[in-house]
Amino acid sequence: MRKTITIWAAILLAMSSLCAHAQEYPTRSITLVVPFAAGGPGDTVGRLLAEAMSKPQRVIVENIGGAGGNVGAARVARAAPDGYTLLFHQLGMAVSPSLYTKLEYDALNDFEYIGLVASQPNVIVTRANFPAKTFPEFIDHLRANREKLSFSNTGKGGASHLCAILFMSMTGIEIKSVPYRATNLALNDILSGSVDLLCDSVATATPHIQSGTLKAYGVTGRTRSDVLPDVPTLDEQGLTGFDMVTWTALYSPKRTPLAITTRLVEMLQGAVADAKFKTSLRLIGSSAMPTERARPEALAAYLREETERWRKVLEQSKARGE
Repeated sequence: MRKTITIWAAILLAMSSLCAHAQEYPTRSITLVVPFAAGGPGDTVGRLLAEAMSKPQRVIVENIGGAGGNVGAARVARAAPDGYTLLFHQLGMAVSPSLYTKLEYDALNDFEYIGLVASQPNVIVTRANFPAKTFPEFIDHLRANREKLSFSNTGKGGASHLCAILFMSMTGIEIKSVPYRATNLALNDILSGSVDLLCDSVATATPHIQSGTLKAYGVTGRTRSDVLPDVPTLDEQGLTGFDMVTWTALYSPKRTPLAITTRLVEMLQGAVADAKFKTSLRLIGSSAMPTERARPEALAAYLREETERWRKVLEQSKARGE
């Protein structure tokens, strides 16, 4: 009996200590793991989020790239569930379970959901002298020259790779895939004519489109981009239902105490409602999520939906041998 009382006393003491720490959270800086190399579109949004959330404690970005974001995601899944190591991930969170046969984490079950952060469309671009003036001419040219053309991307599971797969799936035009280690390398080869197509983020493609060195054939979201208002969406040009945006979200390790996740949700909602954060995102062609989507239940539902949607798309692409 005395032993049982001692055990329960220890448990209650541990729970009390945990609750006290949760109520005080955060008392030191928080690490936001961005599972991509520094300088890319995802890293840029992650750093803007870190700045917007740095109240009352600083949020520090740590880039842990590799395997389409899986290395960084696995690191956070194994981290202490104390709210001081968070994951800022892109669309790849929903795609990796279908792309990789073995993951060191469970995308749906190894994290606590904090909420959705932002979204950004891509845009399909070619070199300035590509021989097609209109979108119908573009499609006709691809169909007639598919064996000669190449579709660059920035690696398996990345937004440009997924966008290319969806585009080829919906048009029925299969084009050779050419992977690169980074966006700037793919862009350089597009500009030089070494490769032909790239589905790039509006953040990195817009300056080249505005200067006339790249030609844009369509934005990949359901609505036009604020930074490229004259470029129609693929949906409005005949690829009905084409919807591919790079959405981002915030996670913490599984079993993070409810009091801490609640505080993190409050911090995230403050960030997405912050005028400076929203303005900074708009300048790079991104949009902050509304506060009702910067919540755990909204992220949970959307992640399940996107995981299933991309599972079907990728299964179809594998069936075609892509």
